[in-house]
Amino acid sequence: MTVVAAVDRRGVAATVAAFVAWGLFPLYWHLLREVPALQIIAHRVVWSAVLVVGWLMLRQGGGWLRRIAAQPRALPTLAASSVLISFNWGLYIWAVNNGHVVESSLGYFINPLVSVLLGVLVLGERLTRLQWVSVVLAGLGVAWLTWQTGRAPWIAIGLATSFGAYGLLRKLVQVDAVPGLGLESLYLLLPALGLVAWGEAGHGGGFHAGWGLGTDLLLVLGGVITAGPLVGFAYGVRRIPLSLVGLLQYIAPTLQLLLGVVVFGEPFGAARAIGFVLIWTGLVAFIGDTLLRARRVRT
Repeated sequence: MTVVAAVDRRGVAATVAAFVAWGLFPLYWHLLREVPALQIIAHRVVWSAVLVVGWLMLRQGGGWLRRIAAQPRALPTLAASSVLISFNWGLYIWAVNNGHVVESSLGYFINPLVSVLLGVLVLGERLTRLQWVSVVLAGLGVAWLTWQTGRAPWIAIGLATSFGAYGLLRKLVQVDAVPGLGLESLYLLLPALGLVAWGEAGHGGGFHAGWGLGTDLLLVLGGVITAGPLVGFAYGVRRIPLSLVGLLQYIAPTLQLLLGVVVFGEPFGAARAIGFVLIWTGLVAFIGDTLLRARRVRT
């Protein structure tokens, strides 16, 4: 089907909210910069699992898990998606807390192109000629930014491919957002508990490591801010075309870029600006074509 704006409005709203939250995440993770990245990930998983699985058990008992288990393909698919999202989290937090916020934003600029291509190649979504032009423009912008780094942008590539594949897998399974996140959390819970125990034993820090009560609370609340956007994303990605998801994903890296330059003082010169102009030109073309076609459909 051709991508038009005849889409679920709630799905769009949930997806936009998720990307805005992700775009602002560097501010939160920067507060935890003294905590090793693996420990942050472990705590994210543990407290997210407590929140999401606890809520599901209170509301539905074990029924939510039995319904997922009744779909044989859902179990291995969600296992794979849990690995992808944990890798994405770990790489992102490490990058933010080691002065690579701008390169992280590059990863999430590449990510929408990955989603668009997966939508076309795997799901059979079709783009109009102008939409293809917009994708090419965005691709040229990403290529320019990649060339400007002077090296292979492994952080950006890793973030883009892992999250693009995650979005595809969540779209392929007929599992609601919260139960899906609950099962992903269960898959990751034991390894995460092992990492937390390892840290508490003096290997990489723990609650007793002198971080302070504020840092300890931020680690716990990391589970809450992890669960919310993922639920919104998983809800939205099943209700709108993956190509449109790719389009909306530009929200997060734009906010990350602004934070990296304005708040964290990372360099951003004229050469990088050229790449971002190309990307935004493609984005405007894509949105304009989608809105124009939607108006024609309504009339």
